[in-house]
Amino acid sequence: MNDGFQFIDIILFAMVAAFLVLRLRSVLGRRDGHEGGKSDPLEIRGKKPESENNVVQLPDHSEPGEDLPPGIDEDDPLAAGIMKLKAADPGFDVQEFLSGSRIAFEVILGAYTDGDSKALKPLLSSEVFANFNKVINDREQAGESMEDTLVSINKVDIMEAYMEGSVANVTVKYISEQVNVVRDGDGNVVSGDPNAVVEVTDFWTFSRDTKSRDPNWFLVATRSLD
Repeated sequence: MNDGFQFIDIILFAMVAAFLVLRLRSVLGRRDGHEGGKSDPLEIRGKKPESENNVVQLPDHSEPGEDLPPGIDEDDPLAAGIMKLKAADPGFDVQEFLSGSRIAFEVILGAYTDGDSKALKPLLSSEVFANFNKVINDREQAGESMEDTLVSINKVDIMEAYMEGSVANVTVKYISEQVNVVRDGDGNVVSGDPNAVVEVTDFWTFSRDTKSRDPNWFLVATRSLD
């Protein structure tokens, strides 16, 4: 009888030990959010990856001309603008900025389509937000919904870079393929074609005060080619 109890005790101890090992592995294997990694260059406060916003520390490139877009000569006005921007903000990197601006395009376009003013507000200047928000409110009051499907982003280029005092401004050209449809409350198509993929060219200008500790860029102007 005692041997039976001892056998049961051994099994219980083994189960407890296995449980503790699993607990330790689960705790030691967790990411605490402080591991190293590469961040995106453009802060998107409306898009929180895991537990915090994507605050960016950009690399320092100090050699003149090494960070220019392909095909841009150092004497080009765009090159001069980028060099002035880099003088004010040595951490600015063209390729990482373009990567981040692509993400910004997707996030802002998606929030605008969904009518998510709360997500848009931290990403836009007050003037651009007021314009976007008005269209969203008008759409809601009319009982309409927007379906803007971003099929692909085919090209992203910096078209202009300039300084206004300590404020850096960068205009980006996006060429994308989209399906744009507006429906009424009954689901009928008011404008657009749900079966047509159209090429859209947008010009967005982002701005940031280089003297501010805030690393975020804000969308301050938009225009499209009809």
